[in-house]
Amino acid sequence: MSSDDLLQQMQTAASSFARTFAKTLYIAYFQAFTNTYAPAEKLKTLFDTALAFPGIAGLMIGTRPDCLPDEVLDLIASYRKDDFELWLEIGVQTIHDRSLSFLKRGHTYKQSRTAILAAAERGIPVCAHIMLGIPGESWQDMIDTAVEISSLPVAGVKIHHLHIIKGTELEKIYTNDPFEMPSMKEFISVLCDFIERLRSDIIIHRIVGDREESSLIAPKWGMLKGTVQSAINGEFARRGTWQGFLT
Repeated sequence: MSSDDLLQQMQTAASSFARTFAKTLYIAYFQAFTNTYAPAEKLKTLFDTALAFPGIAGLMIGTRPDCLPDEVLDLIASYRKDDFELWLEIGVQTIHDRSLSFLKRGHTYKQSRTAILAAAERGIPVCAHIMLGIPGESWQDMIDTAVEISSLPVAGVKIHHLHIIKGTELEKIYTNDPFEMPSMKEFISVLCDFIERLRSDIIIHRIVGDREESSLIAPKWGMLKGTVQSAINGEFARRGTWQGFLT
């Protein structure tokens, strides 16, 4: 991506988010794909271009744990300052290497842990992406991920459920040898179990993912985001528990 392409995308996004005449602040979010897969010099040009856009109050960078060399982490750390929202989002997904292999992630949990620690040493707030419902993972496997993540210097998490998307390798697997997908009730139950074991100071950025209906194979209940969120609140009320209750 060139700086000109980036600016054009930001201008389009800013115009779509403008709702009133009041001043609107934005976070420059490098979300899709691997946003540290370039030399630090190239990344600096792109990040600086984004931060020069009017009204930018933060920078969020999504990436893989195996694409964070020291020079890139040092660059990201250089953007730390007061009254500025800085986040490094790392696609951890799970602590179990067999699951990472099934997902064809191309990295290990050890690499995730190393990246989290290296970022935290530089004072970079880390948001770990976690996936619940990976085929072959037991309840205990997912709980072990919650406990491990809570033991690390993680400042935030984004939790999402497994999606089967049209045109992916997972669709082929699901079509040729169907595996059971968690129901909404089952997902909410394990999600609440997970959150109960998540350190209370960790900011939960997301509790369920979403996807365009036209590309989604399963689960279809994922389209009912408001219903899912309401049911999660109801489950915690029924249990009388909360985030960190079992830590």
